[in-house]
Amino acid sequence: MKTIIAEFSRSIVATVFFAVIVCGAYPLVIFGLGQVMFPHQANGSLIVDKKGTVVGSELIGQNFSSDKYFHPRPSAAGNNGYDPAASGGSNLGPTSGTLYTNIMNNIAAYRSDNGLVTNAPVPADAVTESGSGLDPHISVANAELQISRVAKQRGLSEDKVRALVEENTSGRDLGLFGEPRVNVVTLNFALDGLGK
Repeated sequence: MKTIIAEFSRSIVATVFFAVIVCGAYPLVIFGLGQVMFPHQANGSLIVDKKGTVVGSELIGQNFSSDKYFHPRPSAAGNNGYDPAASGGSNLGPTSGTLYTNIMNNIAAYRSDNGLVTNAPVPADAVTESGSGLDPHISVANAELQISRVAKQRGLSEDKVRALVEENTSGRDLGLFGEPRVNVVTLNFALDGLGK
């Protein structure tokens, strides 16, 4: 009986010890390191305007539909897209007729919006949704095709808009992985900053 009580006591002590470490100390240490070493990222990579108002996050796409903005990828998140509470893709498979129709409509709209000829190649990310529906990035090719429209709508030179695209372009992760990408959210807010 004494052995059972001793083992039970050790189990309780070990459980409490590890609960304090794993559920208390470790999260506090990681939280503190994040706040000290990466405060911007640890707090959501928020974008704040000149008035101090949070206008978005660098990590969550927004629906910019006006011709004076770079357009993001299409989104299937929520009824109108870009709903963070309904993050997800369309779940339409490659043999889906609905998916085919949506992509063909997106291609036609993209060509029309950007003044492209009817058989001009269109980047895949311009007409397909991301898995989350909240991707803030587009390909460099997608951004390049939109420069002329945005520059014309804003009365800016294409060189000035192209320079902003380059400033908001991230390279490959660790120089090896993925493709260069343009953050549409930060790019569009930088464009708005030019006009003020």
